[in-house]
Amino acid sequence: MHAIHRMTSWRVGRSLLALGITLALGACAVGPDYHRPAPPPAKGYLEQGPISATASAPGPDGQAQHFKQMDIPGQWWTLFHSEPLNGLIDASLKNNPDVAAAQAALKSAWENVYAQRGLYWPQVDANVNSARQKTAGTLASPLSSNAYFDTFTTAQLSISYSPDLWGANRRQVESLVAQADVQRFQLEATYLTLTTNVTNAAITEASLRAQLAATQDMIDSESKILDTTKKQLALGDASDNDVAAQEAVLEQTRAGLPPLHKQLALERDVLAVLSGLTPDQDVSAHFTLDGFQLPQDLPLTLPARLVEQRPDVRMADAQLHAACAQVGVAFAARLPNIQVTANWGSSTDQMHNLFGSGTGFWNIGAGITAPIFDGGTLKHRQRAAEAAYRQAAEQYRSTVLSALQNVADTLHAIQSDSDAMAADARAEQAAAHSLAIAQRQYALGDISQVALLNAQVTYRQAELTLIQARTNRYSDTVALFQALGGGWWNRQDVASSSK
Repeated sequence: MHAIHRMTSWRVGRSLLALGITLALGACAVGPDYHRPAPPPAKGYLEQGPISATASAPGPDGQAQHFKQMDIPGQWWTLFHSEPLNGLIDASLKNNPDVAAAQAALKSAWENVYAQRGLYWPQVDANVNSARQKTAGTLASPLSSNAYFDTFTTAQLSISYSPDLWGANRRQVESLVAQADVQRFQLEATYLTLTTNVTNAAITEASLRAQLAATQDMIDSESKILDTTKKQLALGDASDNDVAAQEAVLEQTRAGLPPLHKQLALERDVLAVLSGLTPDQDVSAHFTLDGFQLPQDLPLTLPARLVEQRPDVRMADAQLHAACAQVGVAFAARLPNIQVTANWGSSTDQMHNLFGSGTGFWNIGAGITAPIFDGGTLKHRQRAAEAAYRQAAEQYRSTVLSALQNVADTLHAIQSDSDAMAADARAEQAAAHSLAIAQRQYALGDISQVALLNAQVTYRQAELTLIQARTNRYSDTVALFQALGGGWWNRQDVASSSK
């Protein structure tokens, strides 16, 4: 009897499995198959055509930068050859909460994929129920013993399976995989944003320190001019207006110090928070402009390659893919669906007889459900999915155009700021030459100390302008690496974040 029961159970399971495989093999995935959009037709970024090199300028960071068809290293910031910057970015990547949040979001997205894939298989549940009941005395007892009190214990396996006849589940999995890709490229965008922000903050700090030093030198020179003017006033060689005018110049220069100190403090706070510290904690790294090297070779990939490299474009592509798959999900919901169920178990009024002779039962069944009338709900859901697909396609196109504009704007800035630095460097050299002449004349007694000090102030003003020009060249270079995608495809840990 037990053997017959087991044979019957095996046949039930085998029949259910065979039916599921047959239906699955004959299934198709309705809805559009996704194809990535064609790359943009643009051959370059600038209306006047490609540029091969920038202008050069005398002095530090004045070298020409050359554009080449070269790959971007995963750690592009190392091209600035600043060990403090390298260490700070390493710490930031390990401790920044935005990175940790993006990593958790990617993990969550893939777990949703795995959960949806589980629906490819039959769902099996086990349950045991035990209940005691009393039959009304006016009714005949249903038990062979004629007892009115009885206890029933039932143990069973319940199996349910919905063959993916129209590919609804496959399309849902496809959509979730695409959404996981969105999170993957969101993580890459987070990495890129973080490393860019840290590098820019370090460059800004270096610039502010240089501006503070130059401003303090100007204050020292202007203070000496004021002292000399006051002495001349006492000797009758200057007027009160001369003293007042020089005091105004000095105080105006002094008024520039607090904003610079404020900006420096803010940048230190930025660096602390980006590296996962609180603002009251000290960031050990300190930066000066002379501690950086301006890269001489710059990458410039073609627009067709740009759409493969930019995390925001890849995110838009993945969102478009997810929207395409959802059209198939909505389409499949309007088609008939098959549900296969089976139960196998044992029921007895004596616990020790559970699974004994004569206690077994089983059943197997299949049903087809087809929507007949739903007030247009499923039809409009499909139309909504199709409209969302078209929306995602336009958003992808907008993202690509913005990416091209971003690169073009950066190239314009690099070219313009290199020209500006060349002019500022020439002005600084002219001021330095003028100061050198004034120093020789002062040594010979041909000019007054005031004239010498004025030449020093003029030189410091030119130096301040040149400091800002050097800063702009560094910032433009960082912007280009960011605009081209930041080299995430060359990161050593990219495989672990892409599943």
